[in-house]
Amino acid sequence: MEMNSPVGPNVLDTPGVVGKPIDRVDGLLKVTGGARYAYEVQQNNVLYGFVVEASIGKGRIKSIETRAAEKAPGVALVLTHRNAPAQGTGNHREAHPVLTGPEVTGYGQPVAFVVANSFEEARAAAYLVNVKYDRSNGKYALRANLNEARVPKPGDAPAADSAVGDFASAFAGAPVQLDVTYTTPLQSHAMMEPHATLAMWDGDKLILHTANQMLNQGQQVIATTLKIPVENIRLISPFIGGGFGGKLWVNADAILAAIAARQLQRPVKIALTRQQIFHVTTHRSDTIQRLRLGTDSEGRILAIGHDVFSGNLPSEQTYEGAALQTRTLYAGPNRLTRHRQVPLDIPVASSMRAPGESVGLMALECAMDELAEKLNLDPIELRVRNEPSEDPEKHIPYSSRHLIPCMQEGARRFGWDKRNPKPGQVRDGRWLVGIGMAAATRGNPLLLSKANVRLDPGGTCTVRMAMTDIGTGTYTILAQIAAEMLGLPTERVKVELGDTIFPQAAGSGGSWGAGSSGSALFEACNALREKLARTAGMDPATARFANGDIASGDQSRKLTDLVGLGMDADGEIRPGRNNKDFSQQSYGTHFAEVGVDKDTGEVRVRRMLGVFTAGRVLNAKTARSQAIGGMVFGVGAALHEEMTLDPRFGYFVNHDLAEYHVPVHADIPDIDAVFLAELDDQSNPLKSKGIGELGICGAGASIANAIYNACGARIRDYPITLDKLLSRLPVRA
Repeated sequence: MEMNSPVGPNVLDTPGVVGKPIDRVDGLLKVTGGARYAYEVQQNNVLYGFVVEASIGKGRIKSIETRAAEKAPGVALVLTHRNAPAQGTGNHREAHPVLTGPEVTGYGQPVAFVVANSFEEARAAAYLVNVKYDRSNGKYALRANLNEARVPKPGDAPAADSAVGDFASAFAGAPVQLDVTYTTPLQSHAMMEPHATLAMWDGDKLILHTANQMLNQGQQVIATTLKIPVENIRLISPFIGGGFGGKLWVNADAILAAIAARQLQRPVKIALTRQQIFHVTTHRSDTIQRLRLGTDSEGRILAIGHDVFSGNLPSEQTYEGAALQTRTLYAGPNRLTRHRQVPLDIPVASSMRAPGESVGLMALECAMDELAEKLNLDPIELRVRNEPSEDPEKHIPYSSRHLIPCMQEGARRFGWDKRNPKPGQVRDGRWLVGIGMAAATRGNPLLLSKANVRLDPGGTCTVRMAMTDIGTGTYTILAQIAAEMLGLPTERVKVELGDTIFPQAAGSGGSWGAGSSGSALFEACNALREKLARTAGMDPATARFANGDIASGDQSRKLTDLVGLGMDADGEIRPGRNNKDFSQQSYGTHFAEVGVDKDTGEVRVRRMLGVFTAGRVLNAKTARSQAIGGMVFGVGAALHEEMTLDPRFGYFVNHDLAEYHVPVHADIPDIDAVFLAELDDQSNPLKSKGIGELGICGAGASIANAIYNACGARIRDYPITLDKLLSRLPVRA
């Protein structure tokens, strides 16, 4: 099926198991240890690898001495650029060559790979590798190198710049003007499971058990890198312990393990240490964002401009699209968004949960709060006055848009009418208390996906696709869809994911996972329903499936009587005209209440509420969990998370979870997420939209706005730590 027209009434419109808050079908496996992650896969005769990282930010390897490591106990191989094979090249989404020469392009770049009989032996020997360097001057810090900024050309991603009307003239003539700059820091994904791979060869066939969110895309990257046919590569990843975008692309663990396993003709296993993850894999770039908003005296936007600077390797065109949501969220006739990329000599920057919108809304939604105060308007009223009737840049209709109902319902539930708009007026003992809000939006992509569904003679349905589950509930949602479509209990549905021998799937990322994979399964189930109906001599249009039976009129047959030795069908979903003819986003609103200690500046989130619309909710429990998880991510972005770069060496100083701070239970006392009813018949056959990244979008801004309401301190440089607040706290009488 190609999405070229609205979806009419279908099976899912009748209340059933889809949408219900059923428990995770894989929950028992996970809590009992039965779910096997990449590093936990057992294999005979396995060897273990450990990465030796570059200790300079830029330069060349002058010499590398490996003899001591090679003689160490248990060592089977020390791989360097001197004995590594030639590899294919490309940006980090196309290839991931390792150990290809003496050049060092970033701190922590792998310069050697030690393989031994045990992890401990490999690690011990790795410290015996002696590398000497010729250091070069590198460009490491974003702000210090803005003069090097260039216009990125990212291929199939949105254009870096957009312009509508005459922004400069409209802004200059606007009765009310706001011109502010916000910054967001470097961030790490900090997922629980480290990047890990078990590689083995069967002749010329490569099998990788690896932590990767997009397996079919990963197949192609490995094929390009190792210069082998893509059909000779099998990736297996049934369970992934979190990714947040850090496992979208192939990383060094997979390539190093594959090369070493081929040379040694033995399986090789590697798991990056937590410290290595910070430099050997990807991260989110820091940003510098300038917002310019001009309105009339009533608060209607006349000019809106958003300029963004982010950094990446000189060889990359990927940029942090922090102004993308500004192109569509609010009305205004004169518009300008620009992204500039600064070439830097630090590890590659790439996707991290809600790339673009998550950090872009931290700036835009705070700027809207500042504008509301300047206009003496309620922040919600300002947004209502700038609600667009169509996408303001593409001039196409929205597939569905219920942002205002989200704001209204959230305001009612949260008690927004009790907010004192004047900062610093509400106290609770030693705490200054404030309330803030922010809008949320995230794009709704649809990617090519395929699925196979099979019904066996025993009445069990098996779903197969190369989809992944990164903890988001994919197994459960797909089981619900198949059960609903075929009239079976979810206990009779077996879902098999995470293997490239199954039909191609989009993978997990970008809020496209459930919509794309679920739609492919929906189509496969439709095809199987038609086969079953015709076998039963019934009209597929009137056939009803329930309780393991198919019925039409007075006729009824058991499905197990129709399938013989088994019956299966394939399904496919692909994007079409709908995502060009309609502007497709999910929406929401965040509300936050914080306390700021009047003496120390300590910030405590007291409560948070998110109200969202995202088409059909496929599982109320997993949807709420995803939204709350994103909101917690937003708390981290607002208050905790920051990779500290040493600008002399291009080195992330706080490269572990002891000093890279993320929220813990004590930071999140009272949080809830609510979804309003919505169907989007332009989105996909499920009439659903992406949820996974919506929760983080705008969450941090609501906290920043609440902090300002609490104490009057407007902090424009995230994270908002107490050292930034101390000097701006109200002076006690």
